[in-house]
Amino acid sequence: MFVTVKKCGGQGECIKSCPTEAIRYIDNRSFSCICCGACFDACPNHAIFKNKYGGYVVDRAKCNGCGICESVCPVDSIHIEDGLVKGICSRCGLCEEACPDHARIDAFDVVEDKQQKIINNLKAVTAMIGSGAGAAKIQAMDIPSKQEKTASRICINTNQEECVHCGRCSYYCPTGAIKVEVEEEGYCTGCHICNDVCPSEAIDKGIVDESKCSLCLNCVNTCPHEALFVEDFKVMVNTKDEEIAGNIVSCLNCGLCSEILDNGSIKRERTSLRYDPSKDEDTIENKEKRLLAIESCPVSILRENEDAKIAGMCVSCGRCIKACDEQKARNFETISWNGESSDDCISCGICVEFCPEEAISLKRGSIHVDLDKCIMCETCAVRCPKDAIPKSSIVKRNVIGGFNFIDQNLCVKCGMCERICPEDAIQTVAIPDDEKTLGTYHKGVKFVVNEEECTYCGACKNVCPSKAFIFERKFD
Repeated sequence: MFVTVKKCGGQGECIKSCPTEAIRYIDNRSFSCICCGACFDACPNHAIFKNKYGGYVVDRAKCNGCGICESVCPVDSIHIEDGLVKGICSRCGLCEEACPDHARIDAFDVVEDKQQKIINNLKAVTAMIGSGAGAAKIQAMDIPSKQEKTASRICINTNQEECVHCGRCSYYCPTGAIKVEVEEEGYCTGCHICNDVCPSEAIDKGIVDESKCSLCLNCVNTCPHEALFVEDFKVMVNTKDEEIAGNIVSCLNCGLCSEILDNGSIKRERTSLRYDPSKDEDTIENKEKRLLAIESCPVSILRENEDAKIAGMCVSCGRCIKACDEQKARNFETISWNGESSDDCISCGICVEFCPEEAISLKRGSIHVDLDKCIMCETCAVRCPKDAIPKSSIVKRNVIGGFNFIDQNLCVKCGMCERICPEDAIQTVAIPDDEKTLGTYHKGVKFVVNEEECTYCGACKNVCPSKAFIFERKFD
């Protein structure tokens, strides 16, 4: 919720800016809906929903104006006018922006605000009368980080700078949990698997010793990139002078699959995942969960094998580390995140929508992460359109299309969608006279979506207090 601090001057700009009339004066200070959710719980028509900002919104298409929400509101904020429910905060943040006294504060920041005041007071006192090491220490103090806690996972990760995408780790992975792709097939990548499989020890780093070669063709048949061939009874290696570009993706060891496939076949043993296929019976229910786990895999490495069992899950055996004997690009690592996003965050809400643990909620221009819930699956980071959330994998899911339309009969003309759109794709247009009977318009204008500019990020849909957007998006 948003609260008002003592420096409120009573100018009322917050009340004027609130599109849902959720703020009023009590004892010369603004007071608003506390976002407790009592109305949400009590609504018999399920016409009130919680948005991704943690606020509540009325779906006017479902609301019949029965007034139960009004009767259960503990702070008497909800009121009904002309059949419309008002007084419920959607946590849009417009009041905070509008306040000339900076007296409206997001409750997320209240603790930080109090901490900063204490530190500032200490610094002011020591600046006047203090001296010595103690005073210097106080002057050097800063507000504690809001995110001292971190979410973490242990996995075998790839150093992308060292990896040459030879494919050796993928070849030796017993569970198929590593996928290596190169841009150009048919060239030697230096994996030296041919060395390993040659019974005559006739190959060394891509050079064939014809005096030792028995022409068994084991190397030719085994080469993962089809870079070896036979010409005039000689094994030839197709090489390229420059480095071959490619990418590598491997299981994150996040454990999301074990949560979805909850039949007891996947469990976490210390920091490693273990799979017992005997517990994963080929029933219709298990099949559905297996496919859902595969679809939900953040890096799309999980799959179902021909025996209708799970494949592609890392068991932390370390075989890939041993196999990567030259570049040493694969190693056990602890991947952690303090829940912070970069300044590129556009509050689009894709991370909230796809987080399987419901660990993320939105703030204006940033996110709030419940690190006790986060399992570091990177589902949010993989889909973040602005790369504002850090990730260890190179996997990226991009929005490739969608549909975005504003239902003018639901739109309350608050303009929040226009303010928040990072692409300026929401435009204000004048209402033709023959359309003015379709709904209630503010100052004779309406908001429309410019489909040519829209990137379908969803920021407008998330911030809309009246659920007026008809929205869909498609990922690659």
